[in-house]
Amino acid sequence: MEKLSLLTTEQSNPKTSRLDEMSIEDILNTMNDEDQTVALAVRQVIPQIEKTIEKVVEAFKNGGRLLYVGAGTSGRIGVMDAVECPPTFGTSPALVKAVLAGGKGAMYHAVEGAEDDEALGAKDLTDLQINNRDVIIGIAASGRTPYVKGALAYARSCGATTASLSNNEASIISDYADIPIEVITGPEILTGSTRLRAATSHKMVLNMISTTAMVKTGKVYQNLMVDLNVSNFKLRERAKKMVCMITELDENKAESILIETEYNVKLAIVMILAEVDK
Repeated sequence: MEKLSLLTTEQSNPKTSRLDEMSIEDILNTMNDEDQTVALAVRQVIPQIEKTIEKVVEAFKNGGRLLYVGAGTSGRIGVMDAVECPPTFGTSPALVKAVLAGGKGAMYHAVEGAEDDEALGAKDLTDLQINNRDVIIGIAASGRTPYVKGALAYARSCGATTASLSNNEASIISDYADIPIEVITGPEILTGSTRLRAATSHKMVLNMISTTAMVKTGKVYQNLMVDLNVSNFKLRERAKKMVCMITELDENKAESILIETEYNVKLAIVMILAEVDK
């Protein structure tokens, strides 16, 4: 059994050894100072993130999927990124999917022991029938979560591309990843609370992976989300604005064509620019 106390994410931050005695203002300033180091830590692993994105783009073009696997905060951040892909990019919910230790209920309540079950990680991926076209990203701040380790080991046995996202050097899960991403964010201001800087780095990295992969598979025109799923007033207005920006059409005409296309932004743009009917 590895010694958790030796992990960087479990060590005490000397800047906050008197956290309980600090004023609210000092706590906030310290948190803000520490948070500013996260982006710099992520920058150090951009080459590994780039390699991962290249594999995700390849997967999308060949009928594969992107699956995030994690427990606790790490898994919940995977869920947050995955569920935003359908409304933002008009994708199927199956294209980018999060697998959370303990199931859907673990999004809101801790499921005791789920993260320590290596076999459960493998089983949950078995149920999804993963294959060699898929990319599996295991997320664990500690880099040693058994659930994630089990999932990555199984994914590898199926020929899937594996990547890991952790916050400690030489992480255990890195040994099960074709592309290990180790973002060294250091000790948290609250010792061991990796929902802080470690989790922030996870959100940043997953945002980079999913967004860039969507850009590179034609889900974005210029810097506009032209494949968005228009499901409410705000998004209808955004769709109309995009059509006007790209085609230089007035709002009323743009809206009438969007209604005709059932708010399919791409279709509306092609109709206008190519001067063709639906």
